[in-house]
Amino acid sequence: MRRSSFIIGGIAATALATLVTGQAIPGVPTPVAWTIRIVTLISAIIIHEVAHGLVAEKLGDPTARMRGRLTLNPIPHIDIMGSIIIPGFLLVSGSPFVIGWAKPVPVDIRRFEDPLKGWAITAIAGPLANFAQVVVYVLLFRFATTAGLPVWIEFLAFSGAAINLFLGIFNLIPIPPLDGSRIVAAFMPFEMVRQYLSIERFGFVIIFGLLWLDVLDPFFNLIWKFLLILLF
Repeated sequence: MRRSSFIIGGIAATALATLVTGQAIPGVPTPVAWTIRIVTLISAIIIHEVAHGLVAEKLGDPTARMRGRLTLNPIPHIDIMGSIIIPGFLLVSGSPFVIGWAKPVPVDIRRFEDPLKGWAITAIAGPLANFAQVVVYVLLFRFATTAGLPVWIEFLAFSGAAINLFLGIFNLIPIPPLDGSRIVAAFMPFEMVRQYLSIERFGFVIIFGLLWLDVLDPFFNLIWKFLLILLF
């Protein structure tokens, strides 16, 4: 592998149809609901990306820290196209799904003792960080419903659990540049890795196509059912 630096593509795939993105929530003013959606989405993306950088650092690559990316401040993570233009256009146009991404955390796999293994471990850190947040939000949701806390807290917990669950699982799909592709690459014969990862230049087209054609709907429905099991 001749590239000096590889990028972990932290795709914030919140393809939740109207699950979290557009429905009116009884008891929650619309501005409050949108604020909750945006805050939970941004926090999910940032923690996902920071997890990549922290694990990479533990494995010997300090690139993310050197470039100021190990921070919860959203500014360094914003990608103009993926964080603002595309999701904004989809929201304004009434799209049935919303997709976006943060600026990916830089990872130099040459610094790892085992480049492909280190890459895979770094990649899976993002989804695992999302699943950890799911646990926190589920516990908050259950506490809020049993303790009779305000509805907006229930909605905050529901939104956080939903966004993080979809984000974490979606990123495990083995389509470059999603994190799942980095994990699969670690188990492939070395001579096949370059060919497999070359799909990355078409990755966004493939992902958009699958979403637009509703190919992933059965997959999302399963995640939705699993979410309901967790919450209730």
